[in-house]
Amino acid sequence: MSVRIGIGMFGWPFGPSGPEMLWDWVDQAESSDVDSVWLTDRIVSSKLNLEPIVALSFIAARTKRMLIGTSVLALPLRNPTILAKELATLDYLSDGRMLPAIGLGTEQELEYEACGVRRKDRASRTDEMLIIMRKLWTGQHISFNGEHFKLNRVCIKPTPVRPELPPLWIGGRSSAALRRVAKLGDGWLASRVMPEDIVLGKKMIEETAKTFGRTVDYDHYGVILNCCLADTRADAIKLSKPYLIHDKARTNLNTPFLDAIGTTDDVIDVIDKFVAAGATKFVMRPTCPPDRMFEQLSLLTNRIIPNYHT
Repeated sequence: MSVRIGIGMFGWPFGPSGPEMLWDWVDQAESSDVDSVWLTDRIVSSKLNLEPIVALSFIAARTKRMLIGTSVLALPLRNPTILAKELATLDYLSDGRMLPAIGLGTEQELEYEACGVRRKDRASRTDEMLIIMRKLWTGQHISFNGEHFKLNRVCIKPTPVRPELPPLWIGGRSSAALRRVAKLGDGWLASRVMPEDIVLGKKMIEETAKTFGRTVDYDHYGVILNCCLADTRADAIKLSKPYLIHDKARTNLNTPFLDAIGTTDDVIDVIDKFVAAGATKFVMRPTCPPDRMFEQLSLLTNRIIPNYHT
């Protein structure tokens, strides 16, 4: 089993700095053993958030090795034909490095309204979009007649580089989300979870996939983790705490989840627990002050990744 560790970015973690800081951070990751770089999707926001498809195109042009992914893309806010074209183009120009992970989006009615979408339609729109995008990526003329979308002998080019098409990973941990992975997805990228959630979720996906005559590869299970390293656990908690306040899920005692915050041994222990539960892909989000982003990336690449590098 190969464990792959990438880095993720929630919002804009570089403070008042401009794009140069992001490019330097990406350059540092590209020169290391970091597997991939991932960007979160927030269209409506009073804070700086990069649109992931556009930003990943710049990152793809600056890199040659790392995979590029979305963690996760709010699928129902977009048009499937345009998005399929954008992702296929990015995959083509990056030589097959695109990893689109998708989800339903936020709970904010405001964001759906601003994008011309009814929030109550998000699940059914997502299911139709997954089907449409896969069909369009074959390069064939396809037709589709659904509740939300209609296509009449539509074809797009370029097609993705890989003949098996880009793997579509799906976020979420509800029963509906897990069923969507089993029926329409190629992998599961979970966030705000405990190792036991991975065990139960993986079991449900595997069993449900069988009912659809499908399988999900055993190594297509991933976790997004907030990450902060320091010489002591107390120092790591102090460093990361101000940057975890935005996470409303922490106020809900019914949804506990595990962070990778602490010493090197603490972070390795957290990752090992998820590996034992069945996860092999990790998106580590440095949770720290802007001026510590490079230090945290160095600690991750020098102290953590070597334990899993094969």
